[in-house]
Amino acid sequence: MKVILRKNFDQLGKVGDVVNVKDGYARNYLIPRQIAYQATAGNIRALEEEKKQIVKKEVKELESAQKLASELEKISITIPVKVGEEDKIFGAVTHQMIADAINEKGFEIDKRKIDITEQIKALGIYTVSVKLHPSVTAAVKTWVVRE
Repeated sequence: MKVILRKNFDQLGKVGDVVNVKDGYARNYLIPRQIAYQATAGNIRALEEEKKQIVKKEVKELESAQKLASELEKISITIPVKVGEEDKIFGAVTHQMIADAINEKGFEIDKRKIDITEQIKALGIYTVSVKLHPSVTAAVKTWVVRE
């Protein structure tokens, strides 16, 4: 059965590709999950319109991510932590702690979007990356201070 992919699917291809798959795979998996639909003349025309919508949506997402990144780079966050002797932190600064500090500043950031390159286990100033879009990353200055 020939199907048209509606979403990028690693095993088959990208949006808009017409691929040949087994009937059961298409009927029981791809079509119910709206990953693909049957390749007919009408569906091919509908796909073209869908592609235009997807491009517009991606452009809007990219613009909003760039705007958010420029706003995030202007702020700095402070994370108070408990320390022991020689200013060593008990544990480490986590993604959740950073996400909470950013959210207190009025931004909605999910902890899974935060990228800490090296563990933060000492007091100081660090730069933390926040991945807002596949092509947009913001750097947030993070101050780790004594509680």
